[in-house]
Amino acid sequence: MTKKNIHVTHRRDKSWAVKGEGDKRASSLHKTQSAAIKAATPLAKANKSEVVIHDRKNKIRDKDSYGKDPHPPVDKKH
Repeated sequence: MTKKNIHVTHRRDKSWAVKGEGDKRASSLHKTQSAAIKAATPLAKANKSEVVIHDRKNKIRDKDSYGKDPHPPVDKKH
């Protein structure tokens, strides 16, 4: 299995999409960003990759890593 990051992005219809990196279609759609993050987390854990969280303008605002990193960053938010 290849390491494919999972993105949580905002859509024009005001929903939030969970989409694998490079995929043409979203895996799932959600009413809230938190619901989309909750759905994206098990996918990232299975892929040993990251959840890349975008804001309403689709700029990256955060990342949560679930893979093995030999030099992990110090997590300031938890």
